[in-house]
Amino acid sequence: MAAKRKPRTRKPNVRATARTATRKPPVRKAPARRKPAPTRAAKATIAARGLRLAGVGSDAVLRATGRAWDEWLKVLDRAGAKALPHKEIALMLSRKFSVPDWWSQMVTVGYEQARGLRAVHQRVSGYAANASKTVGTTVGRLYDAWNDPATRARWLADAPVEVRRSTDGKSMRMTWTIGDSCVDVGFFAKGGDKSMVQVEHGKLKDAAEVLRQKKFWKDALERLKALLEPAVPSPSQ
Repeated sequence: MAAKRKPRTRKPNVRATARTATRKPPVRKAPARRKPAPTRAAKATIAARGLRLAGVGSDAVLRATGRAWDEWLKVLDRAGAKALPHKEIALMLSRKFSVPDWWSQMVTVGYEQARGLRAVHQRVSGYAANASKTVGTTVGRLYDAWNDPATRARWLADAPVEVRRSTDGKSMRMTWTIGDSCVDVGFFAKGGDKSMVQVEHGKLKDAAEVLRQKKFWKDALERLKALLEPAVPSPSQ
């Protein structure tokens, strides 16, 4: 009789066993923490930084007066400015808070706009167009470009302006002889060889004239900037 065959026994797969033994369990990454949503106060602060009233940004008001727009709105509300006429608000800013004359007018107009006491661009004497430009030069040289008739003609051309009074390196008041509107100009140092000029063209008759004069001053200040800033040489020179 033939001997019975023993059943075959499978040899273990040594390689597969080794791979299984050395395989590390997957590492689960902790879910990324979500940043908490900004609070209502934080949102208000962020919005206030970008606040622009009377054609002037909050940062410019802060540098010139020591308070940003959101602070001035609160201060003037507490002082009862909402019930006061324009002239009394401006006087209070000048006398009580030591705000420079030009800025006391700007802060007053900005406050009245924010509280719905006047329309955008509207002033006591009519409408006004605003423009500003930061230029890479000293405030003295920037002022001279306005004050010296020959230099002024190079960028302002034959604009119908007549200087009525000026404060060296700080401000200038001009008459726009066609239509008898007025132009107030302020000059501010920004540190180093940078300075800023701000223009308010007031006593305009309507919003359409505001748009025309805003474009005029925007283009004029671009020409002024090109005149005063030194040309940057090209790499090939």
